[in-house]
Amino acid sequence: MLRVFLISLLLLLSACSQKSIKPHEKAFDVEDTYIVFALRAEQVGDYKSAARLFGELYEKSSKKEYLYRYLQDKIVLKEYADVVKTVDNLTDGSFEDTELVRLKTVALLESNRLQEAKKVSIALAQYTHAPKDYLLVSDVYTKSKDYDLALKYLEGAYIKEYNEEILDKISIILYVNLHRKKEAIAELESHARIHGCSKLICNRLVSFYSHDNNIEGLLSVYKRLYAKEKSEDIAQKIIQIYSYKREYVKLMNFLEENHIDDELLLQLYVSGKNWKKASKLAFKLYKENSDYAYLGQSAIYKYESYRGKVPKKVLYNVIANLENVVKYNKDSLYMNYLGYILIDHDVNVQKGMSYIREVLKKQPNSAYYLDSLAWGYYKLGKCYKAKKIMLKVVKLEGGDEPEVREHLKKINKCIKKLRRARKKK
Repeated sequence: MLRVFLISLLLLLSACSQKSIKPHEKAFDVEDTYIVFALRAEQVGDYKSAARLFGELYEKSSKKEYLYRYLQDKIVLKEYADVVKTVDNLTDGSFEDTELVRLKTVALLESNRLQEAKKVSIALAQYTHAPKDYLLVSDVYTKSKDYDLALKYLEGAYIKEYNEEILDKISIILYVNLHRKKEAIAELESHARIHGCSKLICNRLVSFYSHDNNIEGLLSVYKRLYAKEKSEDIAQKIIQIYSYKREYVKLMNFLEENHIDDELLLQLYVSGKNWKKASKLAFKLYKENSDYAYLGQSAIYKYESYRGKVPKKVLYNVIANLENVVKYNKDSLYMNYLGYILIDHDVNVQKGMSYIREVLKKQPNSAYYLDSLAWGYYKLGKCYKAKKIMLKVVKLEGGDEPEVREHLKKINKCIKKLRRARKKK
């Protein structure tokens, strides 16, 4: 249906008379309609109709942009001979309209008329001295596998203005075609140091370093890219590399500087037993997410940061936060921790034991929770009950932990003391 309509449109409008066109004026009343249908034809892949429409637009308006589009569509249709013939008829060997000469060169190149393409492209580059025309020469030489000559033209053009597109072509020829890999990377790195690592240059370095499995090189480029873009995808690649290399301190520094993955940073703090930073970050996450698990973690890490010598003010702050947590989050970790602190610091042993008993309903054979209960009985002076529980604890997984052994030692000492007291009676 589209083609039928286009043909009808052409027949309808072919009678329109051409008139003198002023700048920025329509050449004919329905010029815009032609453009819409031509662009739509390209969009749906109907380049034959698009070429016909752009050809008609050029005939009626003499606007060069329509001619260029017409020839581009012809190249897509692989009608290379028509393109060359049209350009030759219009230019008569002149280089004045450089865009037409470029299109002719592309048509010659695509149709493998390489000797002709070389002659035209070299003459065009000498006429314009434009980077894109040197690139075109290199494309011709590359297709004919004259890599050294392609490189020669590119290097000559690059020296004039340090164009990164030309450098990218240079690096590909060096790396892929001439197998001078170190030289290719050195050229890119040198440009990046002097002129900055643009997206094009950095991405080319990424592809080469990835191919060479050069982890250090990749990391260096990703860090430069991240400094420019602050992309989450690039940040994740940096994180992956630091993790792969097990450079956790550097990873921690990167996360601290850029604030991109606080949960991972929290894990690193905990793994490194950096309790103060862990507590502060967990509290920040609690404020941001209103998740009581983070408040519980913050309280526990704060307590751990004092290594047993906890000031009273800090102790009661930890207890208050944990009591707040267990109202909403009945996780065994927080219940046991709160219970144990209440017991160990003689704040409220009975209340602490009640939390432990709640936990043991869910996990009756946990060495850690049974140890906490036994410690409660010890604090109440019920050392025989404590010993009975500890005999069970030492047979369970985790029963040989240093803290468990220390508790058992004190409980045994308590029992000996009780026995001596009985004997005296």
